[in-house]
Amino acid sequence: MIPASTKRSTLAVVLLLAAAMPAYAHVGVGTTSSFAAGFAHPLSGLDHMSVMIAVGLWAAMKGGKAVWAWPLAFVGVMLAGGALGMLHVPVPFVEPAILASVVTLGLLLAVAIDLPVSTGIAIIGLFALFHGHAHGTEVPENAGGFEYMAGFAMATALLHGVGIAAGLGLGSRFRGVARAAGAACAAIGVGLAFGVL
Repeated sequence: MIPASTKRSTLAVVLLLAAAMPAYAHVGVGTTSSFAAGFAHPLSGLDHMSVMIAVGLWAAMKGGKAVWAWPLAFVGVMLAGGALGMLHVPVPFVEPAILASVVTLGLLLAVAIDLPVSTGIAIIGLFALFHGHAHGTEVPENAGGFEYMAGFAMATALLHGVGIAAGLGLGSRFRGVARAAGAACAAIGVGLAFGVL
């Protein structure tokens, strides 16, 4: 068994590495057609990071199949949404849906809602579609965008993994910490919606 201090240290290192990514990675600054730009983008904004980590925390709280099914659903549907965005298929209410995802997933985690795995997949997949579509539309016309989407998918999976690792590393204290993180995620969404953050 891995000592608790080792688990906490590993989690702290992962979080610090994620937080140390460059802030210039937001779309609209520099290129959005490289793997590195795609990888950096989810690590550069509160909305991205909070939703991705919330999915991992919620999956860890649910346990069982959700630990792999919910993150996999997010990444898979996000890539499909990205493809729709790259093909210029219109999807209404993308930005409001992204903000709603921050608030909703935060609240689901904060209230420790225990849904069936399939219902969680549906909720997570719906929000992932909007996240992916937004980023797919940001890929320049003259770029294939597949490297960017691969980078975005990898970073998203990493952030989900941070949430899951926190669940595995915190043990009995996990529920309280996860619920507090969910409340913080919802507060971030509200702050973003009202232009406070």
